[in-house]
Amino acid sequence: MRPKLELLDRELIERIVGEGIELLWDPGVMIYVPQALELLAEAGATVDVGGRVARIPEDLVRQALRTAPSAFDLYDADGRVAVHYGGDAVHFDPGSAAITILDPETGRQRKPVTADLVTHLKLAEGLEGLDAVSTALVCSDVPKAMADLYRLYLVLKYARKPVITGAFAVETFHVMKEMLAVVAQRPIAVFDVCPSPPLAWSEITCHNLMDCARYRIPAELVAMPLAGATAPVTLAGVLAQHTAENLSGLVIHQLVQPGAPIVYGGSPAILDMRYGTTPMGAIETVMLDCAYAQIGKYLGLPTHAYLGMSDAKIVDGQAGFESGIGTILGALAGVNMISGAGMLAFESCQSHEKLVMDNEIILMARRLLEGIVPVEEVLATALVREVGHRGNFLATQHTRQWFQREQFIPSAVVDRASYRSWLDGGGRDIVARARERVREIVAAYQPKELPPEVDRELTAIVARVARKHGLERLPPLV
Repeated sequence: MRPKLELLDRELIERIVGEGIELLWDPGVMIYVPQALELLAEAGATVDVGGRVARIPEDLVRQALRTAPSAFDLYDADGRVAVHYGGDAVHFDPGSAAITILDPETGRQRKPVTADLVTHLKLAEGLEGLDAVSTALVCSDVPKAMADLYRLYLVLKYARKPVITGAFAVETFHVMKEMLAVVAQRPIAVFDVCPSPPLAWSEITCHNLMDCARYRIPAELVAMPLAGATAPVTLAGVLAQHTAENLSGLVIHQLVQPGAPIVYGGSPAILDMRYGTTPMGAIETVMLDCAYAQIGKYLGLPTHAYLGMSDAKIVDGQAGFESGIGTILGALAGVNMISGAGMLAFESCQSHEKLVMDNEIILMARRLLEGIVPVEEVLATALVREVGHRGNFLATQHTRQWFQREQFIPSAVVDRASYRSWLDGGGRDIVARARERVREIVAAYQPKELPPEVDRELTAIVARVARKHGLERLPPLV
């Protein structure tokens, strides 16, 4: 029996979905792209062109749910299935788009540069708990106008795993699509597309949503209602609004291209009324994510959530317990892709050391999902009778045969030695051990070999955009 977390009963799910659909009709959805409004009007929505509001009837929602696929796959650089979106499959990738990095030398946040993202990608490639990578850092040593496509460029140069990414502009999406087409023939990337709460689609994100559908690039809906600020303060109220925002994107997406792959995701949060911050490690934020994933499964859609993050500013005890709670509960909820490993400070900072620590949490979560399974017909009686009251099970062939199957053995990042052994080993804390593990994994990285003509074409695309923005030479790669 696989352990499972459910926060909503069927009656409440149906109430939430029902109110979400009602919100699509009244007050409707504000949409800043005329083509999307025209598409909705032609399909039967009531559209106020001047007010940019579309009132979407229930039948369009039901139609979109019928055409949207319940599952799809992402592939790695070798053309093998690496991630399955659908059912209760659970995968993990690092948190994305961090605007700072926790400097491993100073322990302080700073703006990341190319070398930081390259190190991150080498590290993420070597962490067995991560099924995909992300465009994790926004590099400050290239023009802001090309920061999104430059992140993807580095991923395509260094990573073999699939990637979770997103575009910051309408124009750069098309460049990123061109880059993906050069490198891979099968889907290797998912693009985040984010409605604006409450119930609005900006020009950039709506265009990105429609372009994803048009080119059949998997889109990941990331509704972000903020409890008490841009959404009702009640968790059930947030879920109703979140449902409406995601379903509005689903309708637009499926009208552009019925059957195109799309993911039911998000990044809702509470507002901490004391500080005006958006705590991603709060238990209520985690509850919202797990609950909307349950709604996504009820609707028959693949799921995604931002979990396993911490609001701590450094890698400390708070970072550990918040990340552990989010990762474990997200895994138990069966979220298909859990993004957030390595993230600190309200989803704004990446840390190499935390990424390594989160990998251990992820591997523990995977062991939890395996549950307790009998491996032999007779559970214990024969062996206990054989060993008798001597109790020396350590010497049995049975222990040698099964201990690695039954027990997750963590890396040296997790200290399980005696106090004396810990002292003899230098008495280092987990951050120091994680830092050493980072160095080991990065040093062991094997370069990704792109065909020379592919490498040249990929670099030429990025260099062309760089020159347009006044950068004559790309930053050196390491």
